[in-house]
Amino acid sequence: MYDAVSIEDRQKPVVVLANYGFANDAESASRAKGMPGVRVVPTKVPCESTVIEDIEAGIDEAWNDIVAAITRPLTAEEKSPKTGKVETPIRIMFKGTLEEVNRFFYRRGWTDGLPIIPPTEEAVAEMLTGTDLPADFLLGKLQSRLGKATIEKIAINAVMAGALPTYLPVLIAATINLLESEPGFNGYTTYGFSTGSWAPFWIINGPIRNQLNINNGSGAFSPGNIANATIGRAMGLIIKNIGGVRKSIEDMGVMGNPMKYTMVIAENEEESPWEPLHVELGFKKDDSTICLSFPQSYLQHYPPGTDAASVFQSVIDNMPRSMRYTIIFNPAYARNLNREGFNKEKIRKHIIENKLVPAAQMRPNIGAFVPPQADQRSTEGITGLVPLIRDPRFLRIIVGGGPGAFVAHLIGGGATPGKKEIQKIELPKNWDSLVAKYKNVVPVYAKY
Repeated sequence: MYDAVSIEDRQKPVVVLANYGFANDAESASRAKGMPGVRVVPTKVPCESTVIEDIEAGIDEAWNDIVAAITRPLTAEEKSPKTGKVETPIRIMFKGTLEEVNRFFYRRGWTDGLPIIPPTEEAVAEMLTGTDLPADFLLGKLQSRLGKATIEKIAINAVMAGALPTYLPVLIAATINLLESEPGFNGYTTYGFSTGSWAPFWIINGPIRNQLNINNGSGAFSPGNIANATIGRAMGLIIKNIGGVRKSIEDMGVMGNPMKYTMVIAENEEESPWEPLHVELGFKKDDSTICLSFPQSYLQHYPPGTDAASVFQSVIDNMPRSMRYTIIFNPAYARNLNREGFNKEKIRKHIIENKLVPAAQMRPNIGAFVPPQADQRSTEGITGLVPLIRDPRFLRIIVGGGPGAFVAHLIGGGATPGKKEIQKIELPKNWDSLVAKYKNVVPVYAKY
């Protein structure tokens, strides 16, 4: 669609062919580029079809519409399209009961389907105690609708998600990550304009992990921890409400992904025998950071033994064809691997050398190794087995999870090696007092 807008901008008539299920997506994309009148012809060709009969039948059916769309003179509406009415921002959108506020927000499309905490003036003011930046400070414009990511808007979504003010520095850093890092909204990791169901996955490192009680142990990805739950949820609302990424309009994930509700973990640096992720990526151990990737799938597997050979065999057997991975070893497996001489670099090397797949079955554009002399668009002429992962930096390793015998994989997502993917978390001057105020917000379970 963006190419079509660029062509139309050069006074050349163009028609966009789109699967009929993507009409809303196409309209949103053209409006985002300031040209809502681009003509779109819907077709019934199945997405990414490889069946020639289906492709030809769909094009034959749409052919007359294509010809008409490219030759018919512009209508008055197309010459001067009406834009959506932009409401003047007001401080108070709605008054009512908790149930009424939730219904109002939901009908406006401002929630993730779960109940929200009303972002009252008082609640937002308290949230803003988590930063020294002014409320109207603009971090940038978030794709796909180029919404202005101000500190106050971030705070509003944080309140809605049920976050604590101590989480605001994390959310500000995460938003900067979305604005500046390659996996923010670009290419295959695009949260919105993609049929893949990519979910933002956040890894938090440094002292802030323990100050905020972010779970890195048993059940780190399960419900039950306010920090893990609401940091991820708040970022989902920020992506939706500021970035304007709406399900079935800009977010065209075929199946969707429950990880989009929240996917947050802290690395277990205390029990890791290796340097933590943020140190690997150039930060000091005492820095607090948040790292972003966009996996599509999550799995756990159970190695047949706890020795290095058994763990590696299970890891390799459970690596589907994808482009990037985050592998989470529990502390026990990490210690065993380290005792047998495997640091993170050697783990990556071992996996790359042993995870081999038939070259003819690979798609080079999603991470397969292809010799430089080969045509990058196909695997024709390449025989034998090739490594699944073409660059060790596509394989991220952290330590987390509780006692037990499972390894976890986050499959897909991440920056191109060498591109930015991590952001330092900046703390306000009142940080110590703020942490003390909220440090006891932790679950205390009854003993039965």
